Amino acid sequence: MKIAAIQMVSGTDLQRNLDAAGLLLAQAAAQGAELAVLPEYFCLMGLHDTDKLKIQETAGAGLMQDFLSQAAREAGLWIVGGTLPIATSEVKRVRNSTLVFDPTGQCVARYDKIHLFRFEHGTESYDESRVLEAGTQPVTFDLASLDGHTYRIGLSICYDLRFPELYRQLAADVLLVPSAFTYTTGQAHWEILLRARAIENLAYVVASAQGGVHENQRRTWGHSMLVDPWGHILAHHQEGPAVILAEVQKETLRAARTRLPALAHTVL
Repeated sequence: MKIAAIQMVSGTDLQRNLDAAGLLLAQAAAQGAELAVLPEYFCLMGLHDTDKLKIQETAGAGLMQDFLSQAAREAGLWIVGGTLPIATSEVKRVRNSTLVFDPTGQCVARYDKIHLFRFEHGTESYDESRVLEAGTQPVTFDLASLDGHTYRIGLSICYDLRFPELYRQLAADVLLVPSAFTYTTGQAHWEILLRARAIENLAYVVASAQGGVHENQRRTWGHSMLVDPWGHILAHHQEGPAVILAEVQKETLRAARTRLPALAHTVL
């Protein structure tokens, strides 16, 4: 099964971001991808954290969800919609949600980011809890591939990457990590953590990132990549918009898990 990780440099205009995502998704489909993964905040990197509140949608209806559904249907793709803000009962908070659409355009899974990022370093400061409500439940879905195999896909988002216990709970064949890592933390930890999660779980990791300098002057790390169950990087793109692809194979998973049966040795 061929999977595409899509890298973007999203800006402050929702429709422009959707148009850019649409072109990249079409490229992924043209290159034979069966599953395409957009980055975190593919829809908007606003001037202020509260800009997310202005474009929030109710689960099941809205411009962004319609876009993802139509793109999946038209391209015949499974699409993981990076993240978009989904309304909560609190006026001033939203969920940072990953939505999964199958090739018929149906939304088949939703994951709300559990771990909310907070970081202080000199003048650089982030606290997602100011506008986000944390999710509570790990989420997986099954993808019956055209290669004749079914893959268990585990969902996570950006800062979740630092919490290995989440990935062990997912017990998936393919782990998805749509992200908008800061340049500072990405430079230090991104590749190391992605490869560690792949090795620990003997699973493929697909990390689609924001990568570049945005209109709000924030710089994201980029370096979208696909990693195999042995920790080898199969595809990688440093900065700027891109579609990168790699082949996921059930036999590779079986071979790695037979050669090193660490998952069967878990006792905690």
